[in-house]
Amino acid sequence: MPTGLLVLVVAVVAALAFGGYRALTDGRFRGTHQVRDAETAEPEQPQAVEPTPDSLLAETAWADQLGERATLLQFSSAFCAPCRATRRILTEVAEVVPGVAHVEVDAEHHLDLVRRVGILRTPTTLVLDADGVEVTRAAGAPRKEQVLQALSRLT
Repeated sequence: MPTGLLVLVVAVVAALAFGGYRALTDGRFRGTHQVRDAETAEPEQPQAVEPTPDSLLAETAWADQLGERATLLQFSSAFCAPCRATRRILTEVAEVVPGVAHVEVDAEHHLDLVRRVGILRTPTTLVLDADGVEVTRAAGAPRKEQVLQALSRLT
């Protein structure tokens, strides 16, 4: 087999493998992310219930936009086509599900929050509970069913 053909076959196989990986992982909600500089102080006296962690949006322009039940926090950028699709899906879900708010943050203009929360790509969607604490996140454009399933875990 000529070397050029071998290189072409290897490149095609690698591209297909990477594309398959991205198709399987994009938009899937999984776990939470450790927020840098989060308070982890131990209580001085033992308590029956741990204190609620601070809201992820505390002291930001979006602190008063939390939903009663949950908040869909989307990090996007101006020239991101999947961000527009994600915005449409999250807006539809927020309109249909009572107590859910959709907040969009322009990642390019709020790099301090992006770094603190650990956003690596856009779109990234965080599901926050009523207190503004991260429950789960998805990198990439989630499907409507995935968002609804992530919200169903909050109750």
